[in-house]
Amino acid sequence: MESSKKFKVVTLGCRTNQYESQAYTDQLKKMGYVEAKEDEEAELCIVNTCTVTESADSSSRYQIRHLARDNPGSKIVVTGCLAERTPAELVNLPNVSHVISNKDKENLLSFVFPEVEIPEFAIENFSAHTRSFVKVQDGCNSFCTYCIIPYVRGRSRSRTTPDILKEIEGLIASGKKEVVLTGINIGDFEDGEQRLADLVRQVDLIPGLERLRVSSIDADEVDEDLAGAILEGKKTCQSMHIVLQSGSNVILKRMNRKYTRQIFLETIERLKKASPDFTFTTDIIVGFPGETEEDFQDTLSLVREIRFAKVHMFPYSPRERTRAALYPNQVPKDVIARRKQEVLRLTEEVGFELRNAYLGRTMKVLLESEDASRPGYIFGHTENFLPVYIPLGNLKSNDLIQVKLLTNEPDALIGVHAD
Repeated sequence: MESSKKFKVVTLGCRTNQYESQAYTDQLKKMGYVEAKEDEEAELCIVNTCTVTESADSSSRYQIRHLARDNPGSKIVVTGCLAERTPAELVNLPNVSHVISNKDKENLLSFVFPEVEIPEFAIENFSAHTRSFVKVQDGCNSFCTYCIIPYVRGRSRSRTTPDILKEIEGLIASGKKEVVLTGINIGDFEDGEQRLADLVRQVDLIPGLERLRVSSIDADEVDEDLAGAILEGKKTCQSMHIVLQSGSNVILKRMNRKYTRQIFLETIERLKKASPDFTFTTDIIVGFPGETEEDFQDTLSLVREIRFAKVHMFPYSPRERTRAALYPNQVPKDVIARRKQEVLRLTEEVGFELRNAYLGRTMKVLLESEDASRPGYIFGHTENFLPVYIPLGNLKSNDLIQVKLLTNEPDALIGVHAD
């Protein structure tokens, strides 16, 4: 293919989508395509959509229309969860030439170039991020009552351990220092008799790896074996994204979550007791059908008690085909909006309090990127996922450095290079 041909890949939603989009990028580059700059037109655009909320639907459609406007001669290929759910709608949007279902996602380019031999669907370099997401599992068997994902991603299935290890070894050889194991429901990972804890232990032994994280997981899936693998690993980070959704047992049961408030707290306490610097990030849904003010206060009290480093907050939005969309006592939108703001304010407060406890300490930070909102500084995270800004100087992305933490601001710690 002509090396002058340009492409763009736009990704919405989860880390699994980000992994898959990186695979498309690597495949296209091997085929002679060049990634278009922001102000350049592309001949081929791929949009990897999300449908987890109404907002995700809107963002996905907006990105397709935006690409069609800015790349009038382009061929737009749409995939991902919205493409699975509403293909007939998307195929009629401007410039859309293909709508590819999730089950055909890994063969997407074969549909676009049926006469061409397509490179393997795998990542060699996570170009947009310092940390590299590696998909180890796809699909979900949980059927939470609010969630469309099992319908659009299919049942749980896992990659083989040798394939995962080979891919990670390649990423490390390309210079990556941090790897995040990710999936749609990563706690379901199973390769023969091997479970997630076994995979974590094997990845932890790969030479050259500096940091290993486990992506979003449910509290009931953090059993003693997995907790041990993370706590005892040489490269495993003392931070986890453990999904809460609600602090109310009544709402958790209506959501068809498999854990209780007590199980969630016990999981947190077990990890904190073994490693006092262990921190947690989470997801919270506000305004789930039937959520009373008391239920909502249960969530706020858990946020105060745990002091999450970061919270991803989602206002509930009904998804067709899910049980919760048919539940009575749908919460009014103005109440959802108020609760959303309360959660956001509280999570900012507890995040600030958590970071305050680390002032004066020196910790390792993996540098990620410069930020236009803070000129002259570069951004990164500590091992336990505290956000830090450091004066840029001669530092660069992917440097792993010792940083003394000096001050705390509303969005992050400020530190200086301590070497």
